Amino acid sequence: MDYESYKVQTVVIGAGVVGLAIARELARSGREVLVLESGPRFGEGISSRNSEVIHAGIYYPTDSLKARFCVRGRALLYDYCASRKVGHRKCGKWIVATDENQLVRLDSIRRQAEANGVSLHPVESDAITAHCPEVRAAGGLWSSQTGIIDTHGLMLSLLGELEDTGGQLVLNSRVVAVESVSDGHRLTVEGDALVTLTAEEVVNAAGLGAPGLAHNWLGLPDAARLRQWLARGVYFSYSGKHPFNHLMYPLPEPGGLGVHLTLDLAGQARFGPDVEWVDAIDFTVAPERLRAFAEGIRQWWPSLDAHRLQPAYAGIRPKLVGPEGGFADFRIDGPEVHGLAGVVHLYGIESPGLTSCLAIAEYVKQQLS
Repeated sequence: MDYESYKVQTVVIGAGVVGLAIARELARSGREVLVLESGPRFGEGISSRNSEVIHAGIYYPTDSLKARFCVRGRALLYDYCASRKVGHRKCGKWIVATDENQLVRLDSIRRQAEANGVSLHPVESDAITAHCPEVRAAGGLWSSQTGIIDTHGLMLSLLGELEDTGGQLVLNSRVVAVESVSDGHRLTVEGDALVTLTAEEVVNAAGLGAPGLAHNWLGLPDAARLRQWLARGVYFSYSGKHPFNHLMYPLPEPGGLGVHLTLDLAGQARFGPDVEWVDAIDFTVAPERLRAFAEGIRQWWPSLDAHRLQPAYAGIRPKLVGPEGGFADFRIDGPEVHGLAGVVHLYGIESPGLTSCLAIAEYVKQQLS
């Protein structure tokens, strides 16, 4: 494609699950949409390095974007997967307190979920034991709306619908700078050669790279350029059989939801993620972290065989606050924030970004209307 003379109505930067969902939504509205992805394949960043959980919307502050988009997105996602034959399963999850001192926190979680429109069912320890005999818990909550999904299958479906409506995905095309000018937004794209294109609308859905791109955006006010912190989480897979048919979550910890058990659609168990603040993007899984994993898991699964834990993969959460910063919401900046017509920046799209992707896409379209 000759970018030197190419003009397009709408460019979405980043072909993760959120970028593809946005591109599909905008293409379905009649726009001409081009997706630019820096890598050789779509969805190889945050989208391929997570738990693949469809979250219910339990923990987030009431009326936050995370709470609203998770609840709305979860409903949209289940409907989408059912109608498009995308692999998923509404398997449910247990949130367990490992001792009596944690029971009061369970009630706080239940009340927060209720405020978000999510029903959780309190469960006594003996009822948990009846369902999960190997689990040690003083009490728990049951979330019937939590599930798992084939993220790659979802992205393939979104990409297919984008292309069916005339949209295009261009790989190995890294946007290194953008300048907002009077006749649109001029993008400098690094591929086989350094080229430019002009777009009426640009959506920065570059995931971990979104803040860096914003810093290289001429015409964007300084207040709209954000700092990002990186929280690495590693996963360990569990070989062989295990006794679980549902997801198992301990109580949340700072920066994440604790080292929890998730399942893939084949039933294999994996544990993670933990939380480790890092200075650079690094997907290394250090085997020595296994000991801490095993100690945490044994708090609620005493019979864990740690020899069956194997390093699997790592992900990076893009955080808008550091280790001591507390809760940070999604940040989706439209023209009313930065003053640039036809521009939307997405920052801090971590969990529950996968669950929220279709709801985020709706919101971005509204910002561009």
